Amino acid sequence: MAKRERVMRMSVEQPLWRALTAYRVLTMFYAIGLFSTAYGEFARPWVAVAFFAVLLVWTLATLPRVASAASCTKRFLTADLTIALAGILLTRVADASSRIEAGGPTLPSIWTAGSVLAFAIKGGWRWAAFASTLVAAANIVERGAPTRDTVHNVILVWVASIAIGYVVEVARASERTLARALEIEAATRERERLARDIHDSVLQVLAMVQRRGAVLGGEAGELGRMAGEQEVALRTLVSGGLVPVSRVSEDAALGALVRAVDEPDDDEGPLDLRSLLARYACARVTLSEPGAPVPLAPATARELADAVGAALDNVRRHVGESARAWILVEDEPDEVIVTVRDEGPGIPEGRLAQAEGEGRLGVALSIRGRLRDIGGSAELISVPGQGTEVELKVPKPARGKATTR
Repeated sequence: MAKRERVMRMSVEQPLWRALTAYRVLTMFYAIGLFSTAYGEFARPWVAVAFFAVLLVWTLATLPRVASAASCTKRFLTADLTIALAGILLTRVADASSRIEAGGPTLPSIWTAGSVLAFAIKGGWRWAAFASTLVAAANIVERGAPTRDTVHNVILVWVASIAIGYVVEVARASERTLARALEIEAATRERERLARDIHDSVLQVLAMVQRRGAVLGGEAGELGRMAGEQEVALRTLVSGGLVPVSRVSEDAALGALVRAVDEPDDDEGPLDLRSLLARYACARVTLSEPGAPVPLAPATARELADAVGAALDNVRRHVGESARAWILVEDEPDEVIVTVRDEGPGIPEGRLAQAEGEGRLGVALSIRGRLRDIGGSAELISVPGQGTEVELKVPKPARGKATTR
């Protein structure tokens, strides 16, 4: 079935960059407005006007630079911090000494914090500590002495920027861990899917060759012996890990593993489960089904039918080629229930766990694994001497919603 992937990029940093962009623009206008209200009190207002002209052009022209970590380069950060420091030091040239001694704001005012925050988001708390230290030194030089207000503002910017930088580092580490976990989960699911296919085809053929070869003897017996050895080796690979985790990047893992939504092709509608189960009906397998169609999403219907086939294969292998089995299909309002029952001796307690440890994954992967992947469940009911019953349940999706995996 054709499928489409809709990738939804995840990034814990992107909201911070958007917030920083808005902060820089708003604080720029705030600094210009603050200067406009006290224009007459400045000793050399033309110095401030020249600085604010540069600040206005620089802030608006570099908006794309603070849109993401990739565009926010070290060269830009250096130039941005230089403008902030120059504005702080030019305050003593442009403003009156009385206003500076009274604790008046610097020319860039709180716009300077945007430069420090850019360092924090880009490089973490160490970069933030470096930038905020330079800003602190420039403020002390501008004041002429470390006053209480100056120290208070410097410590506030220093602590806030370092805290934000630390949070960014923790978020990046968490994002990498999540990407790795999702990558491992995807690889595990792919391994289980391949193991199911191998169990349903290759392993069963090898087992059949081994049995027939043992009966025929001669060269066929030798061929059967070799097939048995290959079956054991293949089961070991399947149970031990057939597909290694790929060495893809964390971004690729986030883009293609955590955020992929599988959608059925628009040209393929629901399938009638009855048509897929009909191929199992024969003289020894009785199929009981509703009189009306049992529509399911194509992927769900196929996986459910394959699980039924795996259950019937277990009946043939463990009960006998002539063993009888019954398939019952129930179409409930909220779910579809398929029951496979046989007339065998039942499964001894602990046998399933032992088989899984030996690499025989028919129940674990071909039945339970398939149902888990489509959001259903599989329950085995076995009483020694009274046969085995496998109950497969699949919920019906809400109308109009795509099947997600």
